[in-house]
Amino acid sequence: MKKHIYILASASLTACAFTACEDMETEPNGGWVSEEQKTQVYENDPSKSQAAVDGAFMKLSTYMPNESSVGSAHNDFGYPSIMLFTDAEGEDMVSTESGYNWFSHQVRFTDRSISSYIQQMVWQDLYSYVSSANVIISSMDKNSESGSVLFNLAQGYALRAFAYFQMAQLYQFNYVGNEDKPCVPIVTDENADEYALNGGGRSTVKEVYDLIYSDINSAIELLSKADAVRSGKHLVDLATAYGIRARVNLVTRNWKAAAEDATAAIEASDAFPASISDVSVPYFSDINEGNWMWGIDIAETDDVVSSGIVNWPSHMVSLTYGYANFSDGFRISRKLWNTIADSDVRKGWWLNDDGEAMHMSGETAVDHMTKDMKAGCLAYFGCAVGDYYPALTQVKFAPYKNEVGTSTNANDIPLMRIEEMYLIKAEGEYMSGGNGLTTLNQFVSSYRDPEYNYTGSDVHEEIWRQRRIELWGEGMSWFDMMRLGVGVDRRNTGFEADYTFTFTGDNPILLWQLPETEVQANNLLSTSDYNPIVASPKPVIETGEESIADEKISF
Repeated sequence: MKKHIYILASASLTACAFTACEDMETEPNGGWVSEEQKTQVYENDPSKSQAAVDGAFMKLSTYMPNESSVGSAHNDFGYPSIMLFTDAEGEDMVSTESGYNWFSHQVRFTDRSISSYIQQMVWQDLYSYVSSANVIISSMDKNSESGSVLFNLAQGYALRAFAYFQMAQLYQFNYVGNEDKPCVPIVTDENADEYALNGGGRSTVKEVYDLIYSDINSAIELLSKADAVRSGKHLVDLATAYGIRARVNLVTRNWKAAAEDATAAIEASDAFPASISDVSVPYFSDINEGNWMWGIDIAETDDVVSSGIVNWPSHMVSLTYGYANFSDGFRISRKLWNTIADSDVRKGWWLNDDGEAMHMSGETAVDHMTKDMKAGCLAYFGCAVGDYYPALTQVKFAPYKNEVGTSTNANDIPLMRIEEMYLIKAEGEYMSGGNGLTTLNQFVSSYRDPEYNYTGSDVHEEIWRQRRIELWGEGMSWFDMMRLGVGVDRRNTGFEADYTFTFTGDNPILLWQLPETEVQANNLLSTSDYNPIVASPKPVIETGEESIADEKISF
């Protein structure tokens, strides 16, 4: 009999992440507190319930959460690691294969082994969020009329929906046409004990999405009734829940519903798109920015920050101290960069071939870097940033407190911005026969490029292009690539020749792998449950003629 420890081990550890729970999970003699007892305590002392919920969402960014099973790894810091893993495997975020690039496995596509520690990390991270959500759901009185209880119960459902939604897109191809194919095991508050004893098989794609819809629908219903204000943007409010369901509807191609949910998110949110002025300098570092709907709120005292370099900014933010300084940082695809108009403020989110971050404001070329940042670069790098980093390196994300070279890597991390809702609204409207092009033109011309007015015929591809630019580096590109079936084409992007790969949208190498540790430990999984095991890819020859225009959505 297999001893199933990997998925469910995190369930018993979930309480340890609830740092303010004051030993809620165990009695002095070490026995488990019953769910009824926990529910009573949470009802009588809502602060304990809130601490449990805050702890669950804090797990999204944790210093080396998998150290006990995979060892010390400087790319192990929770969901932001998954954001970087997925972006680095696509074509829009280019990096150099080097010893300082902890995402080189994704550059080379050498992480698809069943014994890969990266596969194990991703699996364990996502199921730990499921376990946290299950504890919240099981600990709340579902018949309560308390606004705080309803709100916290909604958090559990929203977090579980989010975790399974990410897994559904990683471990199987897009929903439409693959409904009956194997996805991932379903573990809920209702079957967790049974699963811990006997394991569980892979549920179908449809079964997983049925749970996702059920959970996010429950979250929306509860948040509509809760009449409670979240304590911070690290939690899910009604607008964010609509935003999650809008994303799910894009994947399942429920286009009209996607547009409706995006519209509901915009109307329910107090967020507003960042202006051209806002994003004309490095930005996107603080959860309090007005365009953030949901994010990971990082404190200077967090372990990921005190680690110095084991965190998202160390790898991603080129203007801070960290691995980016030694690995050449992350760059935008040359192919994508070439499509951005000079009049688009986002042109300045990356260094041009002259090493400057320039965009046009009217008839004037404006440097994206402030005078203080230029001075900071000279002091920190000993040269201008463009002399230190190669062309197309990103300066989209500001360093913490705008201090170039700071070793306090306490940037907050965006999970959802209001701008995405406008792009979902445009796509949903267009694909359901509505006037999505008008929505797209109004959004881009108002907030990014005053001269923008798309009149071409490839509207769906244009909306996707706008998403690729706007959401670059925010962990979205891989999931768009999978849902649109477009595959990967690294030709003419800037990847090194040995890692210039092309994959069609149905290539099994795109699927993430069930880790060997899970299959060995789970009684109801066998070697036949692995996703197809494929050989390392071979590079292709570039002609220099490949462009974004050649990349077409498959439906």
